[in-house]
Amino acid sequence: MEKIQLEVYAVSHSQSQAGAYALILQEKNGKRRLPIIIGATEAQAIAIKLESLTPQRPLTHDLFLNFALAFGIKILEINIVKMKLSVFYSELVCSKDNTIIRIDARTSDAIALAVRFNCPIYTNEKVMEEAGIDISSFSKTENEPPKNQQKSYKRFSDKELKELLENAVSEERYEDASLISEELKRRGLQK
Repeated sequence: MEKIQLEVYAVSHSQSQAGAYALILQEKNGKRRLPIIIGATEAQAIAIKLESLTPQRPLTHDLFLNFALAFGIKILEINIVKMKLSVFYSELVCSKDNTIIRIDARTSDAIALAVRFNCPIYTNEKVMEEAGIDISSFSKTENEPPKNQQKSYKRFSDKELKELLENAVSEERYEDASLISEELKRRGLQK
């Protein structure tokens, strides 16, 4: 079955499930998106890496990365292989000593590892047909990334934002840190 490469497009609060998040993957060379509902911990782990934030202590997915690298294990790719009863099933394709090993994984954990290992994410046409959304029929405003409406940091000075970011990371409030980081990027003060 032909692989379809995906990229992380956005992580936002789920509008359909309280306390959950929507991970949006986008087809790399296409116009479809794959929304996946994930938990807060995994959403936080993905957002932290995407925002290039460094927690004071390694998170679980960072620990897994460090462990794998220490023992010469590489994750080559992530495959979202099927969807059954609205649950996505994924596998890690790993390599050690020229041996390929496939490991079953929750999709949210697999994506959190993919962004750390900088490896490609794939799915197949069947999954995209079942759960993908074609965005080519949406208007321009519907096609924009989801916006987090909870907090706005526009009123703070650059210095205040940097202090708020440092405090949010030290207090492990990574969702706030991500929003502050977005504002700093918008101002051209952070990559």
